[in-house]
Amino acid sequence: MNNEVSILWVDDEVELLKPHILFLKSKGYEVDTCNNGYDAVDMARTTPYDLIILDEMMPGLTGLETLPQIKEVRPSTPVIMVTKSEEENIMDKAIGSKIADYLIKPVNPNQVLLSIKKNVHREQLVTEQTTADYRAEFGQISTSLGVANTFADWCAIYRKIVSWEMELTESTDSSIKDVLAYQKNEAGVEFGKFIKRNYIGWVNSSDDNRPTMSHTLFRNRIIPEVEGANGKVTLLLIDNFRYDQWRTIWPLLLPYYDLHSEEFYCSILPTATQYARNAIFAGLMPLAIDKLMPDKWLNDNEEGAKNKYEEDFLRRQLSRAGKDWKVSFDKLVKPEAGRRLLENFGRVKEADLSVVVYNFLDILSHARTETEIIRELTEDEAAFRSLTRSWFEHSELFSMLKMLSEAGHTVIVTSDHGTTRVENPVKVQGDRETSPNIRYKTGRNLNYNPKQVFEITRPQEAQLPQSNLTSSYIFALGRDFLTYPTNANQFIRYYRGTFQHGGISMEEMIVPYIVLRPKS
Repeated sequence: MNNEVSILWVDDEVELLKPHILFLKSKGYEVDTCNNGYDAVDMARTTPYDLIILDEMMPGLTGLETLPQIKEVRPSTPVIMVTKSEEENIMDKAIGSKIADYLIKPVNPNQVLLSIKKNVHREQLVTEQTTADYRAEFGQISTSLGVANTFADWCAIYRKIVSWEMELTESTDSSIKDVLAYQKNEAGVEFGKFIKRNYIGWVNSSDDNRPTMSHTLFRNRIIPEVEGANGKVTLLLIDNFRYDQWRTIWPLLLPYYDLHSEEFYCSILPTATQYARNAIFAGLMPLAIDKLMPDKWLNDNEEGAKNKYEEDFLRRQLSRAGKDWKVSFDKLVKPEAGRRLLENFGRVKEADLSVVVYNFLDILSHARTETEIIRELTEDEAAFRSLTRSWFEHSELFSMLKMLSEAGHTVIVTSDHGTTRVENPVKVQGDRETSPNIRYKTGRNLNYNPKQVFEITRPQEAQLPQSNLTSSYIFALGRDFLTYPTNANQFIRYYRGTFQHGGISMEEMIVPYIVLRPKS
């Protein structure tokens, strides 16, 4: 483990430390010593030690005086301070000077060894332990894939896989990451089979055992939450927001909110804004919206804004449910819209239910596809999570959430669908009327291999509208994306590795539903 780790131990009574030094050498460490701060600074300047142990009370240059000089020449080298004193002001000065750890005399060899391991071998130890933990759970997850037969089962599997993805982000063990990626792909295949077996039944059933879906989200979750809340509620709907991204930003919200619940619901198909978000606010499946309000529904092949009437849908749904709440509704597409909302925060604060739709992550996903520099910054899921956190930390959205906490609002954080990173092209042919989305297609005369997709040849069975009498729908599975034979290679190079939505995957369909209570 040690890989010739070199340590400098600085103490004016260094000759008394020989047993400790011999102990460390027996563990494979290289240990140099000196008995004053001046020599310590010189030695640190000439030798890149992995760690320095520094006595606080030395004649001449004290440990606290030596520390900043060492940090000037070796700013990244961890320093462990050893002191006889437990006085608070000395500890404050030492910690303020960015020591890595401190020990109180008399120290025993095992204390020193533990501190060295924490500061020099932490990454390796974490990697080894995390790898061991994942290997122990690998079999359990694999077994659960074969027996999962409810949406709740799949939510539990997805939660575990995301947790391990995040645990292993910093791991230096590439082989275990490959194993996790293989298991995630395996889970994606089985999830696709599960959706194929159950989806049509879900959307045609009123059975309480079916999962909460886009069109029942308000009825099952949001309206009861507003009714039961001790105060006002804000619904924050972030387009393209996945569970792993939620886990990434949650630590930033800890000072302001308590996590009341962390659940999931199932997005309808297609997992696209036009379908899923309209279904959420209307409380209806797309076919019902088209039949009841044909002037407010546009099919894929029709020109115009396809999410123009969300506020109208919401107010109609609340009216049908007999709710006369004071409601505010805002859709934020550009940063200046967020700034304007902060300036007019009063109407959000005073509403019984305030709804804020935030489109930034959807814009970021498209920018990643179209802009080379964004693509380089987000080469994989971990990088995309990192960029999400960076954006959120400096966004008007974060500022608004702080203000909502101060105002005492309960906050619901959710999305209309997630997004998945596509890799595998699947060929499809269609006419000019075929929809352009690469995770689903709708149109007539579609030509494809039915084994490679989820096909719905009678859209009404899936509560989906038809642009003409012979229209059908097909959905890409897992990490597939749908390509045309024309300019296929160019198309594949352009879209491979990008984040897309509209099809069937755990990331797209298992949508986080979070309830936050403000810190009292």
